[in-house]
Amino acid sequence: HLLLFLLFLGPFNCFASYSRATELFYSLNEGLPAGVLIGSLARDLRLPTAGGQHPTALRPPLSFTLASHGLGGQYVQLDNRSGELHTSAVEIDREALCVESSGATVFGGSSAVSSSSLSSESCLLLLDVLVLPQEYFRLVKVKIAIRDVNDNAPHFPVPHIRLSVPENAPVNTRLAIEHPALDPDMGTNGVQTYRLRDNYGVFTLDVEENESGERTPYLIVMGALDRETQEEYVTVIVAEDGGTPPLMGSATLTIGISDINDNCPQFNDSQLNVTLYGNSSLGTHVTTVHAVDMDLGSNAQVTYSYSQKVPETSRDLFHLNESTGVITLSTKVDGDTPRLHRLIILGNGPGCIPAVITVLVTIIKVMMRPPEVVPRFIANEVEGVVYLKELEPINTPIAFFTIKDPDEKYKVSCYLDGDGPFRLSPYKPYNNEYLLETTKPLDFETQQLYEISIVAWNSEGFRVNKVIKVQVLDDNDNSPVFSEQLIELSIEENNVPNAFLTKLHATDADSGERGQVSYFLGPDAPSYFALDKTTGVLTVSTQLDREEKEKYRYTVKAVDSGFPPREAIATVTITVLDKNDNSPRFINKDFSFFVPENFPGFGEIGVISVTDADAGQNGWVALSVLNGSDIFVIDTGKGVLRAKDSLDREQQSSYILWIEAVDGGDPALSSTAKITILLLDINDNPPLVLFPQSNMSYLLVLPSTLPGSLITEVYAVDKDTGMNAVIAYSIIGRRGPRPESFRIDPKTGNITLEESLMQNDYGLYRLLVKVSDHGYPEPLHSTVMVNLFVNDTVSNESYIESLLRKEPDISIEEKQPQISIEPTHKKMESTSCMPTLVALSIISLSSIALVTGMGIYICLRKGKRHHRADENLEVQIPLNGRINLHMLEKKPMQISNI
Repeated sequence: HLLLFLLFLGPFNCFASYSRATELFYSLNEGLPAGVLIGSLARDLRLPTAGGQHPTALRPPLSFTLASHGLGGQYVQLDNRSGELHTSAVEIDREALCVESSGATVFGGSSAVSSSSLSSESCLLLLDVLVLPQEYFRLVKVKIAIRDVNDNAPHFPVPHIRLSVPENAPVNTRLAIEHPALDPDMGTNGVQTYRLRDNYGVFTLDVEENESGERTPYLIVMGALDRETQEEYVTVIVAEDGGTPPLMGSATLTIGISDINDNCPQFNDSQLNVTLYGNSSLGTHVTTVHAVDMDLGSNAQVTYSYSQKVPETSRDLFHLNESTGVITLSTKVDGDTPRLHRLIILGNGPGCIPAVITVLVTIIKVMMRPPEVVPRFIANEVEGVVYLKELEPINTPIAFFTIKDPDEKYKVSCYLDGDGPFRLSPYKPYNNEYLLETTKPLDFETQQLYEISIVAWNSEGFRVNKVIKVQVLDDNDNSPVFSEQLIELSIEENNVPNAFLTKLHATDADSGERGQVSYFLGPDAPSYFALDKTTGVLTVSTQLDREEKEKYRYTVKAVDSGFPPREAIATVTITVLDKNDNSPRFINKDFSFFVPENFPGFGEIGVISVTDADAGQNGWVALSVLNGSDIFVIDTGKGVLRAKDSLDREQQSSYILWIEAVDGGDPALSSTAKITILLLDINDNPPLVLFPQSNMSYLLVLPSTLPGSLITEVYAVDKDTGMNAVIAYSIIGRRGPRPESFRIDPKTGNITLEESLMQNDYGLYRLLVKVSDHGYPEPLHSTVMVNLFVNDTVSNESYIESLLRKEPDISIEEKQPQISIEPTHKKMESTSCMPTLVALSIISLSSIALVTGMGIYICLRKGKRHHRADENLEVQIPLNGRINLHMLEKKPMQISNI
């Protein structure tokens, strides 16, 4: 039974293992940046995470790994712990990945395969992800569909499309346009519509879509066409996709109208009347007929023939050239020849009814033979046309003419008929010889062809004309000429590379190759300017920067193809127009100004210097204070920084401002700078006495106080800094039984007893203390009254208070306190004062010794008398004054009763 159970359970285990292979499907747009979340595998697979019901410590961490790093793996980043799938730094380009035109293209770890279950526009990335540890092991098939975005504009494979339409095409004729536009995008982002920018009122476009979804534009004829009216239409075909916003591409469409034989030959006249002398020689030109057919090519070929109505005698007498329509005399006129001939000539075109013209030839009977004109050409002559080069010198011979009477009966004369720089003169010493020559140089550009006649007549008045044509041959005698000698151009800076500047145009009056002009830059032109040799199009290959160079000036040449070549020179000036591409620039990024306090309001603190490399409105700069605008203002034009009110260092010792500079461009550019304002101290605060706090307070001093003992102190502070805050103390007024018994330390303000107090020294001492700073230029000071009551006890406080309320009669001692800040030494003359100094020193030493001995004796006797009584005395403090506890903590006072 166990064996049967295991055999039964085995297939289900295999099925369970296979079921761990899972598929996840995601989609995202192409072209997304790195770090975009595609999906969370842990969440979508519903795998347990650290926030589940089971303790995290009992569950090993999940691990996600790409099974292979093929083509699909380079486009994604997989977090091994969280299972989150993000885009990588390699941008996904759907058109580069999915080059298949049908089916869904899938890119995975190996090769691409096709999936018929997906739409034809799908593009998939296939990833294999392994989930570990073993208890959660599974193979996850991740499919990522790449959605198309409209990131490609339609484009035509060729820039110029040509289409031919017969001129007899009926309305609604449809002609497919080859080379339709291409768009790598799919669906509605691909090409949707076509249109013509100019349809000339006779064309429109339609689009047909085949089974595979390809759209082909068709040109539809909407009106009648006539090649003879207009043989070509040039327009632009525009292809537009269905994206939002739509993108467009264009190409030039040339619609040529092909000719059909819809026109027949026509003569300008219906009849020509011609007179012919009976003595005309064979081959004499009678006349020329000419018919015109408006068609082209073979459709316009015209042949000429006699009508069947023309008699055979006329056909034999006059020869008709079928191609040229020239009629010449083919047989000699005799007495039997009819005097009037009616020639009906047909102009024949392919598939046309012939055009008809009638030529009436009247033959005049002549009894004598006309004079003869026999030319002998010197210049080059072909079929009656003489060819002369222009600029040939004056009196260049053209031909000799012999004038004679065939019957030798009549005198013959001749003259030149026609306009032009020619002269016909007798050539002596010969008779009847005449020379035709030029009278001035010929100019091809003025006139290219001359037609003159040599007229000979006899004494009977019979005239004969010999027509001579003179063709002037061109020579390279003209230099090219620019339409403008100074070509002034302008272009905005930061232009695109190979930007078009202008098209130069120079003309050359010469013909043929001699008149073909080529264009070249002069040697002074910078290398980044280019000039097309054939078209004269001037371009600049790089971006121009106005701040680097605003004006360019160089020469260009136009050279013809003659030999030797001739050239012309013009000057090109290019002005680079400014764009707002430079932010205002402060000379320093940090400015520091030192200003004395109490500086007057709206006084000039400093100048903020700022520049802008742009020009005009783009270079105009406005300054403003970003912070502290309630205290400071700045002059926009001059950059002067001012304070609205006077500044007090004791309230604030420094200010940090941010100044913004904004230019006048559109859009405007800006920059900021940091301004530090440091206030310099001036002596504007007198010392403030903190102790004693009142002029009415007093202190009990025991008579037994030893000399040198600290009695009390005067404590003051000064809000200024530096030397302005260095305080000195001095007693400037004294009142009491022996006021000189007390002294004050000028540095600390400590008041000490100088001498022992006697019985007659009891009473109230009033010391006027001056507290002065060392300010510059004028020190400031305050005064305070220090009251000391010398007595064993205070038995009557009201009496002491009454004494304090009385105005003390104290004389002011104007003696400055001596505080040695920096010791100074004065050099004195010692030679003249030496004896005096010695004498004074001896006297002083003697006096000091005597006084010291007496003082010691008195103190010893007084100390013995009061020793027992003073042992029980307590420390005395002022009774009527409040003690500043803070100051007492700083400098504790002890009044000893020793």
